[in-house]
Amino acid sequence: MTPIRIAFLPLTDCAILAAAKELGFAEKHGIALELVRDLSWATIRDRLVYRQVHCAHLLAPLAIAVQLGLSQHKAALAAPFSLSLNGNAITFSRRLAAALKGTSRERADDPILATENLGAALQRLQRKPVLAVVHRFSSHALMLRYWLAYAGIDPDRDVELRVLPPPLMTNALATGEIDGFSAGEPWNSSAVDAGAGEIVALGCRIWESGLEKVLAMRDDWADSNPDTLDRLLRALDEAAVWCDCPDNRLQLARLLAREAYLRVPAERIERGLSGRITLNAVGDTVEVDNFLLLHRRAANFPWRSQALWIYSQFVRWGFLEHSPEAERMASGVFRSDIYRRALADCQTPLPGASLKVEGSLIKEHGVSSNKGTLSLGPDRFFDGRVFDPSRIGEYLTQLAP
Repeated sequence: MTPIRIAFLPLTDCAILAAAKELGFAEKHGIALELVRDLSWATIRDRLVYRQVHCAHLLAPLAIAVQLGLSQHKAALAAPFSLSLNGNAITFSRRLAAALKGTSRERADDPILATENLGAALQRLQRKPVLAVVHRFSSHALMLRYWLAYAGIDPDRDVELRVLPPPLMTNALATGEIDGFSAGEPWNSSAVDAGAGEIVALGCRIWESGLEKVLAMRDDWADSNPDTLDRLLRALDEAAVWCDCPDNRLQLARLLAREAYLRVPAERIERGLSGRITLNAVGDTVEVDNFLLLHRRAANFPWRSQALWIYSQFVRWGFLEHSPEAERMASGVFRSDIYRRALADCQTPLPGASLKVEGSLIKEHGVSSNKGTLSLGPDRFFDGRVFDPSRIGEYLTQLAP
């Protein structure tokens, strides 16, 4: 058995890792999987960079930020497997949510609706609003910035973006330390259950196939351990198939509820797995079939175009200058070549391309693959924009104020 240590944060989208360890998928492929629970993304980043673990459950933008030298110590990282698409939300205090336009269900279905008077609602606080994100370089932060900017709100001037670990957000919202937050499940549901907040927007409605977490590792470890890495990815692929099966959701929720993982009630975790999301304290609920994707619709494939969209947002918000070298480095983090190598002989179909136009699909669409059939799901951005990875400069010009 080959030992592998992987750091993770207690979020619903650590599901594939937990299932791989607890249900024997890792053992089947000769992997003795040790999962190291942590409470902040900065600590997980440091564990990975300084070789305390072999791999990490990591924010996709953070992996790219480390590669580009934007987040503490620069290191060459590889991300050959996506652990989740979507799965997050924006939660406001009940007072702030009440000032938004539309009902809870209407806002959850249409993220544009809540932006129509978002600026006025924030101004009613009569101070600079404080909105928490899990990390500066997180999908949650980029999604929140994208949504705020659509409403004409400058996320660097008009609000304070504060970094908080996800498990601390409910208490911070309840005590008035923050006015809202963007995080993954089950922490939005925890705020709702505590009566501290209301979910006002769903990540899967802002970007219908938004990349969330990846399995990340140091590039040199990936290159030095190809057989071990391939076996690990095959185990994770099988675990992902199991996790995404509706018949397994209750068992998976109970697994994740354990002390070693999320430490919250299984019923709360199951909401994110099923897409039946309770929005507020009175029990208004929506059902969303793509709230969290763990395997369907090529959810595990590391699309280089998604890495480049993240890179484009870094440039948009002034984290770095646009350049061919930075673009190449960002794209290189997502190792579709390793994914293809590891799963070449498995049942999971592999896309025929490694880049695609993001935001162009309004319904499920079949694409070419090496075997069987492969369908990609809707991937629209809520504002209707389309990201062509071959025309980044033009895209950035369109986003300029």
